[in-house]
Amino acid sequence: MRSFAEILAIAAERKGGVDKVLAATQAPLGPEALAAIPADRWLAQMARGIFQAGISWTVVEAKWPGIEAAFDGFDIGRVSMMDDDRFEALLADTRVIRSGPKIAAIRDNAAFIRRVEEQEGGFARKVADWPAEDFLGLVDWLVKNGSRLGGNTGPYMLRQMGKESYLLSQDVVARLVAEGVIDAPPTARKARAAVQAAFDQWRAESGQSFNVISRVLAQSIG
Repeated sequence: MRSFAEILAIAAERKGGVDKVLAATQAPLGPEALAAIPADRWLAQMARGIFQAGISWTVVEAKWPGIEAAFDGFDIGRVSMMDDDRFEALLADTRVIRSGPKIAAIRDNAAFIRRVEEQEGGFARKVADWPAEDFLGLVDWLVKNGSRLGGNTGPYMLRQMGKESYLLSQDVVARLVAEGVIDAPPTARKARAAVQAAFDQWRAESGQSFNVISRVLAQSIG
């Protein structure tokens, strides 16, 4: 496995310099800033990712103000207690993307966040305190307890909210394969653990965040 510096050099040669490779990389928030984000914003970002899956992100962006209004600003209590009449009303509401499974997933995620808020000291606090070295564990926790947060939906939500994170895009996976970390997209736990170990090593040797490392890996291929 190459060092991070070697992979950065490959990306820089391909993209016209280190500055271009690192441009626009989203910096993670500190723990306290992350912990201060209200629960409704976590649900909103989950919902955005769920709605974006399989359709144009531009469509979701254009409809987003209406989606926010239709879901009562993603109020955790209201969405988690959605009854059948409210569910049917949303299915008929032209402001939203009218997918029953996606609307149900948003309701289920509201209940998930509400439970963590009530029983575990707060959803944002739990995410903020989760160690970066166990990012794999955080992703697994979201998949196990949430709804439709698998694949890159959960990690992308975390990235957008400000949690230090890596995304296993096609290009990132290709670089991991090239480095011998994995031999195919990582689905088995052993392969995913190998990915985490590789990111941990590059993070330790470079002092860079997972956000930067993920981008550099992608830029070294794509």
